[in-house]
Amino acid sequence: MSKPTVVLLHGVGLDHTMWEPTAALLADRFHVISPDLPGHGERPPVRERVILSDLADGVAGEIPAGSHLVGFSLGALVAQHLALHRPQLVATLTSVSSVCRRTTEERTSVLARLRTAEADFTASATASLKRWYEGTDVDAGWVARTEAALLSNDIESFLGCYRVFASADAELGPYLGRIAVPALAVTGENDPGSTPEMTHRLAAALPDCRAVIVPEARHMLPVERPQALVDSLTTFLGECSHV
Repeated sequence: MSKPTVVLLHGVGLDHTMWEPTAALLADRFHVISPDLPGHGERPPVRERVILSDLADGVAGEIPAGSHLVGFSLGALVAQHLALHRPQLVATLTSVSSVCRRTTEERTSVLARLRTAEADFTASATASLKRWYEGTDVDAGWVARTEAALLSNDIESFLGCYRVFASADAELGPYLGRIAVPALAVTGENDPGSTPEMTHRLAAALPDCRAVIVPEARHMLPVERPQALVDSLTTFLGECSHV
């Protein structure tokens, strides 16, 4: 009997390697696919005016029909778009550290981070590392790998993708109620950007979604708390009829 397929979509400015700790824990039970999003990793830069559908269409061909789709941060927005517009690909939807229907204050905050990135990309990367990892016990080697991934980006391509991250929740928000597949929304208790409030907001917006808040964790759950993330994911999938 073949293993169910789990597809892991990474966050903005990162690449598929961020999933290594999580993928290793899933490999015994699942066929794991972790592609790079357009404009990331080994893929060529994207044009400045890239939109969410471009990112989703650019990765859809690597997703087998009926996959369990897991998206992190920007990847969660891509996963939600695919669940809306290519539902045949998605058996279940898991949104990790996802934003949802940002408030005016939350949108002001992300746009300020975008302006920082436009003005000083290196300073933006440093601020991201602090926001994601400060106060955690993540190995310094992993922090360095994340930093290297961020700094390797084509700046204009990164900014285009970051603009998608800063705005696509507003695009998706009115249509989240149309996503029919079983869903999970999970974030860290101490995530300052993709907050527990947003995760509960997403769970309320989706017709069949449960929320999980990982205690004392920040944004980079797949690196910081991979076992907790996998436990939540496998429990969720085990409760679905698909696995």
